Formats: sequence, structure tokens, C-alpha cells
Amino acid sequence: MTEADHRAAFFRQSGWLMIANVAGGAMMWAVHLLSRTTGPEQYGLFDTAFLPLVMCIPAAPVQIVMAQQTAKALATNRQGELAGMTRMVWLGTFLLWLIGAVVVLFLQGDIRACWKVSNPAGLWITVLVLLFALWVPLFQGMLQGQQNFLWLGWSIMSSAIGRLGVAALAVLAFGGLAAGMMTGVLAGMVAAVLIAIWQTRSLWRAPARPFDWRGLLPEVVPLMIGSWVVQFLFTADGMFVRAYFSGTEAGFYGSAGTLSRALMWLVVPLATVMFPRIVHSSVKAEKSNILGLVLAGTAILSIVGAIALSLLGPIVIGIVNGRQFVKAASPLVPWYAAAMVPLSLANVLVSALLARSSFRIVPWLCLLTLGYVLALTHFHDTLVMVLKTLGLVNLLLLALGAWFTWTGNQPNHRPG
Repeated sequence: MTEADHRAAFFRQSGWLMIANVAGGAMMWAVHLLSRTTGPEQYGLFDTAFLPLVMCIPAAPVQIVMAQQTAKALATNRQGELAGMTRMVWLGTFLLWLIGAVVVLFLQGDIRACWKVSNPAGLWITVLVLLFALWVPLFQGMLQGQQNFLWLGWSIMSSAIGRLGVAALAVLAFGGLAAGMMTGVLAGMVAAVLIAIWQTRSLWRAPARPFDWRGLLPEVVPLMIGSWVVQFLFTADGMFVRAYFSGTEAGFYGSAGTLSRALMWLVVPLATVMFPRIVHSSVKAEKSNILGLVLAGTAILSIVGAIALSLLGPIVIGIVNGRQFVKAASPLVPWYAAAMVPLSLANVLVSALLARSSFRIVPWLCLLTLGYVLALTHFHDTLVMVLKTLGLVNLLLLALGAWFTWTGNQPNHRPG
């Protein structure tokens, strides 16, 4: 293929994933219309406790590892090793979830007291969601790695369709409140994982061959840690807000966060398509200028989106959440949207570094995450202060990504 053909394919695939993400995001966002029925406190429980807990499970790390390993296996004709690894990871995630479920069983009293959970059903539905939250990225990562973006898009949209349909039924027909909304999340996860499992069956059902765990772990562990840091910075603030503020305030914060985090969902497809291409070009020792293209597109879309959200935030919040949310949530939107811009750009740079197996940034990411957690435990007098802390940490993340991209981006080892 010529350079023009590669660029056309990139824009076509990115465009389709943007459509899938925007359509899926719109449907997932429509779930938040149910806040009119549940009220601020139950909505806050859903959006700043249950849902962030699911989002903080290392789903993105699992997906990025599987995308990288799938892309490398296909580039080097090692599908048998990929099949063996996939089955092992599939079993391992189940055992990990089982251990976590037992821990929740023993600590459920403390968890319910901390998050002000009156109905235990919502907590246990969330625990079940966590299992599928691990399996979805496992198989969606394989779709991404084989560059099967058509069915990756459909898997994403099926999750949104299931979430909206079942949540609306549970809340409006059966009065499910936060537990009902989480039931919708569970239905969407099940639909998404079934599609991804079916479409990758030729990979994970292939005759398994032994693979080198010792050679794999030094690459997989920093890859997972690096991608988890971005995911943590994207989602963890809600849980801190839930712990330090009232349920009603957390609901208002969740309303602004849901709207502002849509910026990431808009630009993430660019990095999603970029990642396996950089892995492939790195393995084949081929040159690629895709990083600059993705970084420019992400900058334009995220900055324009943040400005639009700052101007239209009160109108949108009034439509989606109702008038009671507008006064408290609208002032938070410009701060939240501004914090998402450097995070969106940093995600591109960190993804590109990880795709090249350049892991020198990972220890610094760990230190930054530790600093973020310590900062939020000390600086949370107001909701705006929480967002200022988030924005500053995201700027530091962007600075780290830029430094290691342009001054120290050689891989730690020669890609296999």
C-alpha cells in the first residue's frame, strides 16, 4: 500500500470508531437522563461510586496488552502462542475477580458505610459487572490488535445499547434506582463481550503453543502499569469526591464529569487505531509518521470540544439532568473540560511510547499517580479544588509524555 492508501485507511477506520464511540457515548450519556427519576443522591451513587469502580478496574491495561500481543503475533506468525496466552489470561482474570468478590463479601459493611449505600443489590450487581469489565477489554484488545475495527465498533455500540435499554426498563418500570442503572451496565457488558469473543474465535481457538512467560512479563507489566495510570487519572476523582462530599454534591460533580469526559471518548479512537500500527511498524522496523497526525487531530478536537462544552454546558446539563443540577454543576464544566485536554494529548504520547516498548516513563507515571492520590487526600476543600488538582496532574502527565517522546523514546529492548 502507498502512503496515501495507509492514510486513507487510517482516516476511514478512525472515522468509523469515532462514529461508534459518539453513538455509543450518546446512548450511554442518555442513561444519565434517568437522574431525573433517581434524584441527585442515587445518581451520585451510580456515577461517583459504582461506575468509577468499574472504570478503575484495569480494563485499559488488559486491552492494550492484548492489542500489542495480537498485533505482534500476527506480524511474526505466532498465533499459537497468542492462543495459549489468551486462554491463560481468560482463566486468570476469572480467578482474580473471584478473589476480589470474596474480599468485597468480608468488607461490604465498611464499603456500604463509606459510600452511603443503602441497597446492597447495587453493590453486588457492580461486583458481577467487574467480571465482564475484565473480559470485554481482553477480547476487544484482540479485535484492536488484528485491526478488526468494524466489529470493535459494533462491540462498543452493543454495550451502549444494552446499557441504555435495560437501565431505562429497570429504573422507569421497576424503580431500580442506582442498582437498576448498574443492571443496564451489566447487560451492555455481556453483549459487548459476546460479540468480541465470537469475532476473535479463530485466534483464541487456534492450537495452543508454549510461550515464554519470562520474556513476556518484563514487557507486559510496564505496559499494563503505564496504561492503567491514564485510566486512573481519567476516573479516580469521582471516588474521592464520593468519599469527601455529600451524596448530592457528588451527584452534581458526576453530572459535570459525565459531560466533560465525553471529550476523551471523542478522541480516543485516534489513539486506538494508532496503537497496533505503531506496534506493527516497530516490529517490522518500519518508519511511520502516524504519531504527529494523531497528536494534531487530538489537539484540535479536544480544544474545540472543551470550548464548546464550556459555553453550552449549562444548556446540556439542564436538558439531561434537570434544572436542579444546572446551578451547582455548570460552574464545574469549564474546569473539568480543561483538565481533559492535556489528558487526551498525554494519552496519545503514552500510548505511542508503550507501543514502541519504551518503558522508561513508567516509574515516573507511578510517582505521579502516588502524588495525585496524596494531593487529593489533602486538597479537597471544594469541588473546584479537586478539578484544579486533576488539571495540574494531567499537565504534568503531558509534560512527561512529551519529554520521553522527544528525548528518550528508544525501546528498552529490541521488539520481538
